[in-house]
Amino acid sequence: MEMRPVHPFEPVTADRLPAGGAWTAQIKWDGVRMLTYYDGVHTRLVNRRLNDRTAQYPELTHAPDFVEASSVILDGEFIAFDRARPSFHEVMRRESLRKTDSIQRAIDAVPVTYMVFDVLFANGRWTVDLPLRERQALLEQVLRPHAQVQAVANTSDPEALFDVMRAHRMEGVVAKDLNSIYAIGGKDKRWRKKKVIRDLTAAVGGVTLRDGTVNALLLGLYDEAGDLHYIGHAGAGKLTYADYRALTEALAEMRTAARPFKNRVEREREAVWIRPGERAVKVNYLEWTEGGTLRQPVLQAFVDAASADCTFRQLQ
Repeated sequence: MEMRPVHPFEPVTADRLPAGGAWTAQIKWDGVRMLTYYDGVHTRLVNRRLNDRTAQYPELTHAPDFVEASSVILDGEFIAFDRARPSFHEVMRRESLRKTDSIQRAIDAVPVTYMVFDVLFANGRWTVDLPLRERQALLEQVLRPHAQVQAVANTSDPEALFDVMRAHRMEGVVAKDLNSIYAIGGKDKRWRKKKVIRDLTAAVGGVTLRDGTVNALLLGLYDEAGDLHYIGHAGAGKLTYADYRALTEALAEMRTAARPFKNRVEREREAVWIRPGERAVKVNYLEWTEGGTLRQPVLQAFVDAASADCTFRQLQ
């Protein structure tokens, strides 16, 4: 049976979380969205951009270890920890690996946990048209106990959960309508997210150098017309000297003479422009300013993202 990968259902951003009635809330984990496809013989891991990541996580590629089903599609988040807190930077260390020996070493060095929150298909049948409450009940039946696979817990008080997330500086909360079906490729207010730590994926349109090495990135987002708008520069964060050194070495092949941003740019005289689409990065930030820039952006990691992922729609 062929299982073609699908785009997952996405929550919309909200300033307030609904409560009571048919609403439940879950922790929003700071990791990599991952769907597991098991056809009864083979297991595939595919991310939200439909890129196959089976090779990167060999310890989670035998679905019968953690599911009790003849076939299944699970939706969840792969997370890794830095001390006691989920760290996007840590899980991206696994995402970036391609060599088999490096991947094998990383199984112990950077262990991942699969936080599962939905089931789209089970035992030969699609379940996306079932209400969430029924899918969650089915998920409890499908999952086997496993040290690295857990079902995401529900809570009836979204704001209380948000206060806990804020106290522990975790990413945030997702509130979900228990009557909602799973809209493949959809994004609407039946799932709503409220973030403690704001973040987005930005395109890199240029860099600045210090002593010949990249020391900061010039960031942008695309509008609906496909124009790239400058939203700020950032050098602080979790990118390492090795990350900057590798980017410096790749500059020659990515440089362009034309400014890729539609608007004016800070540090324009110092900038080295690069072609849009060559690099993207996840950025945490304090707030979005009235001037259309990020306040206190902090770089987290380079990510595999297309232009369609680096748009102003992320602010919605």
